[in-house]
Amino acid sequence: MVTSFAEGVWYDTGPVRIVGMRLTATMTVLDLGDGGLLLHSPLPLTPERRAAVLALGKVTELYAPNTFHHAWLGEWSQAFPEARVHAPAALAGKRPDLRIDRFHDQEQKVSFSDLVREIPIAGFRLAETVLVYRPSDTAVITDLVHNIGRPADPWTKLYSRAMGFYGRVALSRAIRWTAFSDRRAARRSIDVLLGQRFEGLIVGHGAPIPEFGREALAGALAFLPSAAPSLLKARGRQPPFFSTKPCG
Repeated sequence: MVTSFAEGVWYDTGPVRIVGMRLTATMTVLDLGDGGLLLHSPLPLTPERRAAVLALGKVTELYAPNTFHHAWLGEWSQAFPEARVHAPAALAGKRPDLRIDRFHDQEQKVSFSDLVREIPIAGFRLAETVLVYRPSDTAVITDLVHNIGRPADPWTKLYSRAMGFYGRVALSRAIRWTAFSDRRAARRSIDVLLGQRFEGLIVGHGAPIPEFGREALAGALAFLPSAAPSLLKARGRQPPFFSTKPCG
């Protein structure tokens, strides 16, 4: 069900399996004005989901934020051929079947830049770009941090405990160990992100965070070197597998 998160921001969730865990993936919808919509990390195109999105406006932009959240982008692109497809350059090799109109980690000129700030995360092997939606001070991320709560499924509970993200806003230890090619470069990108004004935080897996999202993100990524202390002291969290399969 498409749910309102903030002014001009909606989200929907659907079930996914990642290394056997039962999780959810999140799709975000942003209002770009003049009836246009940006769909970030689209979920399966069901008749109900399509109708709910079209009730909000016209799909003009389709956004794969990294090299993992792209599984259903193709079906939305076929259903809305006039929508522009944005994805990281690295996705072109993984998805030769997918039409990509723009590489968001290379080409920064975009029509919606007045409303949405794009921040590519350097040194992160998933090639993620974070969006900050200015009208309602909301950041949209995917695999930089999780907020899955306390799932009851035994394997999900066991794995997330072992990887340090059960019941906390954190990043899986497996991603921490394997997904950063340059931690200092990633830190610089994160500091740019934390320098933006935002309160709400939508994550790729787990519940969105309507308040103190910036502080939660800062705490979860405090393990990266050379952090700015003023940005990281608010929550003091110590956040903590890297699969080739897409997660959304």
